[in-house]
Amino acid sequence: MKKFLLTICLCLGLSAAASAQQKLELTLDEAINIALSDNPTVQVANLEIERYDYVRKQALATLYPQVDASAQYSLALRRQEMAEGLSFGGKNTFNVAGTISLPLFVPSVYRQLKLTRTQMEVAVESARATRIDMIAAVRSAYYNILLAEQSLTVLEEAAATTDRVVKNTEELYKNGLAAEYDYLTARVQRSNLDPQIIQIKNGISIAKLQLKMYLSIPEEVEIDVVGSLDDFKEMALMGSDYELDLENNTTIKTLDLQLELLDHQEKLIQTTRMPTIAAFGQISYIGQERSDLGGLLGGMAGGGAAGGAGATVEQSKFWWQYPISLGAQINIPLFAGFKKTNQLREVRNQAEQLRIQRDYAVEGIRLQVQQSVNTLLTARSMMLANAETVLQAEKAYEISLTRYEAGAGTILELNSAQLSLTQAQLSYSQSIYDYLAAYAEYEKALGKDSIE
Repeated sequence: MKKFLLTICLCLGLSAAASAQQKLELTLDEAINIALSDNPTVQVANLEIERYDYVRKQALATLYPQVDASAQYSLALRRQEMAEGLSFGGKNTFNVAGTISLPLFVPSVYRQLKLTRTQMEVAVESARATRIDMIAAVRSAYYNILLAEQSLTVLEEAAATTDRVVKNTEELYKNGLAAEYDYLTARVQRSNLDPQIIQIKNGISIAKLQLKMYLSIPEEVEIDVVGSLDDFKEMALMGSDYELDLENNTTIKTLDLQLELLDHQEKLIQTTRMPTIAAFGQISYIGQERSDLGGLLGGMAGGGAAGGAGATVEQSKFWWQYPISLGAQINIPLFAGFKKTNQLREVRNQAEQLRIQRDYAVEGIRLQVQQSVNTLLTARSMMLANAETVLQAEKAYEISLTRYEAGAGTILELNSAQLSLTQAQLSYSQSIYDYLAAYAEYEKALGKDSIE
């Protein structure tokens, strides 16, 4: 998706250089897909899932064998003496060692792995919640643009119609067939539309900036949304049966996962009371410079022992040895000053608080969903009623226009009919938007993360 967006931006740059204005056209599904791919909030949520995968692997690594190696050299500036004049140990000593340890029974690690697995589920659910929020936000921004553009179309059509009325009234006034009052009234009616048109155009610019922010599209890239509010109104006409299933609601699922985390924490604390068993092995390779003991052995200095020592010194200056050891270690916790007992009480207290919060949240979300359904039904009824009002207002305006052009009606009647028609069309567009916005909130409350 990023490559696609970069390609579009490059094409826009080349087109600008060629003085050919182009825009990026987006359908609602395309806008949502770009947001789910490129929005920083979604990317951070996905990275959080990846982070917890690393946390899980860190916990798993504690069950693997641990291998360490070390090397040491020491120079004895003054050697230790066993008695006056009798020292031991070489002046130069080399020591290379390797150790290996293998956990055999570590209950806390097993429970930690389950805890990190649940933490990853929490991160996945958090990412899903971010996706749901982003889908709802993009839909709202997209519908805002459609509403503003449709309202602009209504006002521009009203302006064009009023322009024709002003022109006709001006001709009648010049020919003495209409009063100056009618001409001035028609011009005032036309002038009143200009501020509304300017306001709507500014609203479109702001709505597009908001959508580009969600999609991480550069501000200088022009975008156009495809379709109109009328293209989405069929959604409201499909029926009025709405489910109230809260099984996929992200808030409730997150609270359930947090309760599961507290259960793992409680069991993790309990595992710290259990013994742990580990196997270990060690091998060292030690080289120590030999000492001349001839002067310390009295009469044996000139004997065979001395000669043998001299021969040994000539054969090897260092005395090498490599001790090897294997073993097992068990660690049994006995008493920790009631620390673990109070830790358990703290976790159980937190779990009880969370259960109360969950019950309260369920009631609040159920009320929210019910309100969304009521809003959907109301918006649907308003949309159907406003559609009928638009038809009636169009007919009334045609009659008023015909009467005015025939000289049987007044400019006030015509202006009133024109205003009623414009308001009816704007109300109709607003009712479609209200339904679509309410439906987006309804799906958000149910926890639907599909763009279908």
